[in-house]
Amino acid sequence: MVPEGRPDGAGAGEESARLQGCDLLANSQHGCLQSRRAQIHQQINRELRMRTGAENLYRATSNARVRETVALELSYVNSSLQLLKEELEGLDGNVDADQPPSEGITVPMIPLGLKETKQLDWATPLKELISGHFGEDTASYEAEIRELEDLRQAMRTPSRSEAGLELLTAYYNQLCFQEARFVTPARSLGLLFHWYDSLTGVPAQQRALAFEKGSVLFNIGALHTQIGARQDRSCPEGTSCAVEAFQRAAGAFSLLRENFSHAPSPDMSPASLSMLEQLMTAQAQECVFEGLLLQAPVAPHDCLAQLHLAQEAAQVAAEYRLVHQTMAQPPVRDYVPFPWTTLVHVKAEYFRALAHYHAALALCDGAPVAEAELPALEQIFLGLPASSEPRGPALPQEQEDRRKLGKAHLKRAILGQEEALRLHAVCRALRRVDLLQVVLAQALRRSLAKYSELDLEDDFCEAAEAPDVRPKTQRRPEGRAPSFSRVKVADIFHRLGPLSVFSAKNRWRLAGPIHVARGEGGFGFTLRGDAPVLIAAVVPGGRAAAAGLKEGDYIVSVNGQPCRWWRHADVVAQLRGVGGEGVSLQVVTLLPGTEPPGSGDRRPALGALLRSQKERGRETPGPAQASPRPLLGWNRKAKRGKAGRRLSPAPHP
Repeated sequence: MVPEGRPDGAGAGEESARLQGCDLLANSQHGCLQSRRAQIHQQINRELRMRTGAENLYRATSNARVRETVALELSYVNSSLQLLKEELEGLDGNVDADQPPSEGITVPMIPLGLKETKQLDWATPLKELISGHFGEDTASYEAEIRELEDLRQAMRTPSRSEAGLELLTAYYNQLCFQEARFVTPARSLGLLFHWYDSLTGVPAQQRALAFEKGSVLFNIGALHTQIGARQDRSCPEGTSCAVEAFQRAAGAFSLLRENFSHAPSPDMSPASLSMLEQLMTAQAQECVFEGLLLQAPVAPHDCLAQLHLAQEAAQVAAEYRLVHQTMAQPPVRDYVPFPWTTLVHVKAEYFRALAHYHAALALCDGAPVAEAELPALEQIFLGLPASSEPRGPALPQEQEDRRKLGKAHLKRAILGQEEALRLHAVCRALRRVDLLQVVLAQALRRSLAKYSELDLEDDFCEAAEAPDVRPKTQRRPEGRAPSFSRVKVADIFHRLGPLSVFSAKNRWRLAGPIHVARGEGGFGFTLRGDAPVLIAAVVPGGRAAAAGLKEGDYIVSVNGQPCRWWRHADVVAQLRGVGGEGVSLQVVTLLPGTEPPGSGDRRPALGALLRSQKERGRETPGPAQASPRPLLGWNRKAKRGKAGRRLSPAPHP
């Protein structure tokens, strides 16, 4: 648990270090890209405003000359927008910017840019709620509001590291707290959350806090892609970290797709999120294949090992083919960057060719295969179940026949690698990625060299068409949802009281100070529950009843000491220490009815993301832990009391 005095404790120092650790981004190469993206977003926003004004004027006027002038202006604006979007695509397609320097040569990955957002003023709506609904002095909550604003400002430029992920997760967890305390289904905070689309740069805005949470969750997934893309995959540790990062990214996009609807921007639409999930899964599968290559170098004569590598490469190619099909379908093809689509197509061809290359090595350089292993080989090449009869020609066992079949596989490998190089040359953005061209050219030279070894001078027979290699993997990476419980945070506005009572969903009346004298039978009331402690029963005719206390009241102050977060035993101990002069209490009485009136945004929220407090990792200051669900007040606790919650009578003298 985080102690109640968190601003002056270790928790505050950790939070300060978390905020200070995010400024290094501005001095890095990635920081320059992010800054340029932000500038392009601002220019796109300005051009969109100009276009909207011009369109309104064009529809409103009937003057032919004015309409002609406006139409000319619209053409200029649309041309500028197109150029800005192409520049943004070029930045998104700069796939080598996130690649780390390493001695090994690896195929570049596709990182996703973060969504940009404007600065937000939390102070005005929160002060209105704190003053109007909670009845507190807003001046005493200046530090809490400033802390929330600083946290949001810091999460706009997170570092590409675990510290950046912790920063985004901490802000997401705080949004869960703020939604539970300040937001109701009928009333929003009144803030306008403004975010830029990660793929197109087009601005989108909503008043729903769910849009803010969804955008932060999107950035958590995007940051995982950047961390995965910058790993040094020339060593086993780097490939393992990359697999983990891409799995986390896929899990974040899957979680967002399942729980966020009516997205105002294309990058958060179900179609886009599904595409991103598939893309990250494919990149994780690629890293799995690279990890297998690094675990132990496979000898060319090890037939089964080479065939397993062929299957793994075919699996990667199948994943990328699926991604390419998704990218080619509307509406995704209308806004996904063209370099992404081309690179995915290049990778599909490259890994399919690589599968044929390893199959050729198995056939030509591998040792003769035992008869017991033939069914496994036929499964790999012909795609037959182990128990089925072959529906085609059996795999050759003679060395010459194996050479011819291996030569056919090499031919398909060469054709695939040449197609990958052709696709690479078509895309202007990919032509600048020298590393990708090096990988493709190196693979082609290797296949041509092997083909020249197998091509005999007197071989005039045309080789048969090589069969496809059946995709199969020993490890299929699945998406892993972000672990929100990993980052422990305390509710910034914990001083307002436990969420089960003190939230915008409830209305209450503060009474007191109420002086209660001690009688012969005690104070005349019974207590139950923790944080806050509930008056479960009032003795008719007793001192408490005479003072005006009622069943269902929550004790919030004892002799001037705030006790909203006190445990049952703490309040009882305080009352036992009271002398004959009695005790002064302040209580809160929940009012009947539902939420306070007000108009707000009723768009669907990320409700399912808030159901598990354990998964979210929220920790409430004080001895009691706030429930993530909108608890309705004392009658829910009363039901729990009937199930065995202890009842404590007021202390006797």
